[in-house]
Amino acid sequence: MKHILLVACGIGLITSLHAQEGPLKTIKDNAATSVKNQGASGTCWNYSTTSLIESEEIRKGLGEFNLSEMFTARNIYIEKAKNYILRQGKAQFGEGGLGHDLIRAVSLYGAVPQEVFQGASGEIPDHKGLENELKSYLDGVLKNRPLAADWLKGYEAILDKKIGTPPANFDYKGKNYTPKTFAKDVLKFDANDYVNISSFTHHPYYSQFILEAPDNFANGSFYNLPLNDMVNLTKDALKSGYTIMWDADVSNKDFQQGKGYAMLFENAEDVKLPVLNPDAKERTYSTELRQQLYENLTTEDDHLMHLIGLDQSADGKFFFKVKNSWGVVGPFKGYIEVSEPYFAVNTVSLVVPKAALSKELKKKIGLL
Repeated sequence: MKHILLVACGIGLITSLHAQEGPLKTIKDNAATSVKNQGASGTCWNYSTTSLIESEEIRKGLGEFNLSEMFTARNIYIEKAKNYILRQGKAQFGEGGLGHDLIRAVSLYGAVPQEVFQGASGEIPDHKGLENELKSYLDGVLKNRPLAADWLKGYEAILDKKIGTPPANFDYKGKNYTPKTFAKDVLKFDANDYVNISSFTHHPYYSQFILEAPDNFANGSFYNLPLNDMVNLTKDALKSGYTIMWDADVSNKDFQQGKGYAMLFENAEDVKLPVLNPDAKERTYSTELRQQLYENLTTEDDHLMHLIGLDQSADGKFFFKVKNSWGVVGPFKGYIEVSEPYFAVNTVSLVVPKAALSKELKKKIGLL
């Protein structure tokens, strides 16, 4: 993840701009919960994939939920600590993560509503200094061999202070739950309902590979699809009522949250206009260009968001409607319209409900 001002996953925007109607025709607009603000935390992977889970709950008719992002953030910090210790400090440790980390966390630890646990710093998290404090503690633990049997207690004490102590059980609509029973009995959550997707040429298509990204600390595997398959899967899933977690590079001038659009502009002057034209000419995307930008480290997994709809411009260009986690900002109140060329070149990975995959695609990747 690149740490750059007002763009990287680790920084949420707080300012609010006036909303305006966009010049796009809605093809499909799927249900999503309200826009959140990740504040001074690098947990966009958490906000984006929690939003995906919340949309799936609505799609399945199970109700609208506001789930606690900080409960999951705390639990993944524990998983990161165990990984860092067992790898003797030679592993990625930071705030960042990927969508599959949220899926794994709910499977291992369960989930809780926001009203049950919102975190020590309130609705908008403030994790400044947390990563350094946690890593310094772990580096101290590693200096003494054999390791102290209770090293995790001191680590959890930092999490309790900075993020908060979640309850072991809680009441929800007249019944008592643990986080695990809430996820199982209320959310009906099953980690097997989700698949990780990407598209790169340095691994065989229709097979699984471990994505080479610093924030893939858990070595999650991804199904590798040809680029056109990945783009068409995304369009078809959105049209069919599903939403998708989107991991992308946003640290370029073409990603303009404040103006409401991300496009692969051909003319550099177009991106400087105060109001962007969705029908402005874009560069042609290709598998080769996508791979080149990934391998020369131009494309990195900066930020994770939530694809919730599909729109179209007057000239017929497709745009993905994306829910961000930087608060209610920009002309589209926290959303941004992402063109197909931008999506094709800058996508790093996706988390997709398995039910959104066609029977033919499932067969190709070995899910049938």
